[in-house]
Amino acid sequence: MPHVVTQSCCADASCVVACPVNCIHPAPGEPGFGEAEMLYVDAKSCVDCGACVTACPADAIVPHTTLTAAQEPFLAINAEYFEVFPHKDRTPLALVHPQRRLTRTGPFRVAVVGAGPAGMYTSDELLKHPEISVDVFDRLPTPYGLVRAGVAPDHQNTKQVEKLFTQIESQPGFRYFLGVEVGKDVSHAELTARYHAVVYTVGAASDRALGIDGDDLPGSLSATDFVGWYNGHPDKQDLPVHLDAESIPSGRVVLVGNGNVALDCARILAEDPERLAGTDVADGPLAVLRDSAVKEVVVLGRRGPGEAAFTVPELVGLMGHTGVNVVVDTGDLPLEEALAGGDTTTRLLREIAGRELRPELRTIVLRFLSSPVRVLGTERVTGVEVGRNRLERDANGIVRAVPTGETEVLETGMLLRAVGYKGLPVADLPYDAATGTVPNEGGRVLPGVYVAGWVKRGPNGFIGTNKSDAEETVEQVLDDLDSDRIPAPVGDAAEITAVVRGRQPGMVDLAGWQAIDREEKRRGAEAGRPRVKITDVEEMRGIAAKSRKPRYSLGRRKER
Repeated sequence: MPHVVTQSCCADASCVVACPVNCIHPAPGEPGFGEAEMLYVDAKSCVDCGACVTACPADAIVPHTTLTAAQEPFLAINAEYFEVFPHKDRTPLALVHPQRRLTRTGPFRVAVVGAGPAGMYTSDELLKHPEISVDVFDRLPTPYGLVRAGVAPDHQNTKQVEKLFTQIESQPGFRYFLGVEVGKDVSHAELTARYHAVVYTVGAASDRALGIDGDDLPGSLSATDFVGWYNGHPDKQDLPVHLDAESIPSGRVVLVGNGNVALDCARILAEDPERLAGTDVADGPLAVLRDSAVKEVVVLGRRGPGEAAFTVPELVGLMGHTGVNVVVDTGDLPLEEALAGGDTTTRLLREIAGRELRPELRTIVLRFLSSPVRVLGTERVTGVEVGRNRLERDANGIVRAVPTGETEVLETGMLLRAVGYKGLPVADLPYDAATGTVPNEGGRVLPGVYVAGWVKRGPNGFIGTNKSDAEETVEQVLDDLDSDRIPAPVGDAAEITAVVRGRQPGMVDLAGWQAIDREEKRRGAEAGRPRVKITDVEEMRGIAAKSRKPRYSLGRRKER
């Protein structure tokens, strides 16, 4: 196999289009594209040209001869995919459909609220049309959303998608209004009056509660907040994370939920801090992790190994980690029976279960068929009562976890809940409390107002899922721009800047963000790290203010 995909894919299809022999699947138009955990390279068709390596924005594709020991399981995973989906009838070249063109001449102005992956992909799709200019607003002085504040610091390859975002923000017609809170510094009504279209890509900022007694005790934290804490999110640096021996006398942390976020948190808690010191983990959290008394991290999953929420690439990454022990716990169900499945996840878990433990290392316990019943403690968390489950299929064939009535207490001084994100209401937009989304049709809320990303579809998918999601929303925007359903906005680009800067003098533009980025990388270079994140908002604003005056290149998108 000349080339191999080695991590969760951004799924933006760059590699598929670049491949001259169409050997990367699932491709656009095929079942699973945009939803699959990763893409797969067909060894029988690959001609080892390396075009996919150059095209991949996340450095996820490598020649098979350069695979590390930790990456070798991806060989079998790629091969397994093509045993199920052989793709024998394939077009020799990847098909690139003709790009849609606007019938009206413009120019058109679009505001994108949210500078995370959904906002950046939406901007990219819009800027394919020379008649459109895009202004991106974000509450923080830094862009990229969960790529910056959600991807674990030891997953630097995943963060390589920032290179793609840098290319997007350098296009003519792109502007940043960072450190500007829509709904506070500028209203929804003001945006809709000044832009032909407003697209909200604000994500899902909250998390789901456990709904059990004691979940609100000190020491019970949201994994969402914990991820933001170690990643340097300015709002999370005061999170009360206490990992010392007095706070965690048992040396154990309990995580509820076994998705990718839970595995990230478990890995960070169990990691040797000196290994983290070479990443972009925030300085304050790194100091706390250096003094950590954690010896064991228990990850609770209410169903069995076959129903685990984490992805195969995330599990492979954990398997390849030589600095931690990983234990598979299936309770009363024998391991041989629990791991008898033929799927990739159970096969990998069987391999993990057969490994010898090293007593000097911290341990991550993947405990299945377990649910928290209540959190124990008075002034703070002291333990979690955990119930055992068994699996049953309902009338629809869906596997359900059913309590057996058996419980036990796990002593712990910290509980992290990682049971999913939840979107919050957006000011002046409709809200579906059940899904945590803004009701929409293909991304259109009403002509002139749109949504993309998690605020549109709910908290699911991967970084690259936002690309196909953005394409759908932008189609709705283009339809409305080509019609007479959207009135002409007031003002011009210069007037918008004056209004926003008048409301928020500390606004950070593209030049300001580039100055912050350079300073973080400069500090990182001095410390032998990718970057040292600045977590103080006022310090960021000060660095941005000293940057050169922005000279936006509107190119063909000049205002009339």
